[in-house]
Amino acid sequence: MISYDIVIVGGGPAGLAAAISARKAGVDKILILERDKELGGILNQCIHNGFGLHTFKEELTGPEYAQRFITQVLDEKIEYKLHTMVMDISSDRIVTAMSREDGMYQIKAGAVILAMGCRERPRGALNIPGYRPAGIFSAGTAQRLVNMEGYMPGREVVILGSGDIGLIMARRMTLEGAKVKVVAELMPYSGGLKRNIVQCLDDFGIPLKLSHTVVDIEGKEHLSAVTIAEVDKNMKPIPGTEERYTCDTLLLSCGLIPENELSRNAGVEMSPVTSGPVVNESLETNIPGVFACGNVLHVHDLVDYVSEEATRAGANAAKFVKGEMAENSDKVIDIVATDGARYTVPSTINVERMDDLLTVRFRVGAVYKNSYVSVYFDDERVMHNKKRIMAPGEMEQVILQKEKLKEKSGLKKITIRIEAEDAN
Repeated sequence: MISYDIVIVGGGPAGLAAAISARKAGVDKILILERDKELGGILNQCIHNGFGLHTFKEELTGPEYAQRFITQVLDEKIEYKLHTMVMDISSDRIVTAMSREDGMYQIKAGAVILAMGCRERPRGALNIPGYRPAGIFSAGTAQRLVNMEGYMPGREVVILGSGDIGLIMARRMTLEGAKVKVVAELMPYSGGLKRNIVQCLDDFGIPLKLSHTVVDIEGKEHLSAVTIAEVDKNMKPIPGTEERYTCDTLLLSCGLIPENELSRNAGVEMSPVTSGPVVNESLETNIPGVFACGNVLHVHDLVDYVSEEATRAGANAAKFVKGEMAENSDKVIDIVATDGARYTVPSTINVERMDDLLTVRFRVGAVYKNSYVSVYFDDERVMHNKKRIMAPGEMEQVILQKEKLKEKSGLKKITIRIEAEDAN
C-alpha cells in the first residue's frame, strides 16, 4: 500500500490552497485526488470576473484565479491524480480510490483533507407540478454547457431561484442573445450577493419577483411555457396571482449543498444546518487527522474565503502529521449560534490549539437591518458590533483573540446572536 503524509480529496480552490499551505509548512509527501479531467474545480466554468479581490487585490475570472493556485502547485511539485474517484475513507485514514489508469487502490494517509466542494440542490427537492419536458436545467449545468461546451440551452429563459449561479446565468444568457423573462424567488429575499443582483439583473432590466415560485410546467416533448405565482408566508401559492411565461428553457438555481456522501460514509459528524462536517478550531472533524475546508464544510459566498480557510486546514494538517498539534484537552469551548445566527464554523474551540486570532464564520437566517452581532462569553457580552444590513446570501464573521479567551478561565460557551438596535 502506498502512503502519503497528506491526501487531499478535491482539486478545486480549497484543495489547491490546502496543498500549497501544507507544503509551505514543511510537508513533502502530498497527494491531490481530483475526479475531473483538470485541476481548478468549479472555477473552470466561472468565466465572469469578481474573484480574487481579497486574495490578490485584483479582479480575476474563475479560471484565472484557479490558475494562480495551479501554478503554485506545479512550482512546488505537489503530486496530483486526475480522473480519480475516492470511494471510501476509513477511520484510520486509509483512502480507497479508483481510476481508469490505476484501477482500485488504497493509500495510507497521515492526514486527510476533505475539499470536495458543493453541488446544486436536486430538482426532485422542488416538487414542481407539470410535465418533465426537455429544456429544464440546473443553473450550474447550463453554465457548464455555455461556458465550456459551447452549447446554448435555449433562447427564451425563466429562472427559478436567485442564488448567485442563477443571477450570473441571467446575465450570461442575456449576453449570448437569449431573452431572460423573469427570475422568480420563493423566499422574500434573494439568496445571492447584492452586487450580483445589481450587475446581473438590474443592469439588464431583468425583473426579480420575490415570494414567487413555479406552479406549472407546460410542454410534453420540450418546454413551452411555465406559470409562476406569488406565495404566502407558508410558502403556498396564492390563487389568482398566476402569471404565464412562454419559454423554451427553465433554469433552476435553488441553492447549493456540500458534497458530503464520502464524509458521511467515513463516520464524520455532520451539521444538520450546513449539511457539512462539524469541525473544531483547527478545522478538524470528529475523526482525528481528518480535516475539512471550503464548500464541503459550508457554502461560502466568496472563493477568497474558501482559499483562506483551506490555507488554515493545510497548515493544521501539517501540524498533525508532524506531531506538533497540542493534545485535544477537556477544556473545549462550545460556540452556539442563536437568535438569527444559523450556525458557526468552527463549532468548538480548544484554546491551546487555536491561532492567536480565530475567524468564526456564520450566516443569518433572514434579512436584518441596523442590527448588532453580539458575542457572549457565557453570560457576559464582550462584542456588540452594528451592521447596517445582513442577509442570508452573505457570510458574516467575528474574530476571537486567544489572549482574551485565556483570560476567561472556566469559560464553557461562546454565544453569537443577532440583536435589535435597541438591545442593551
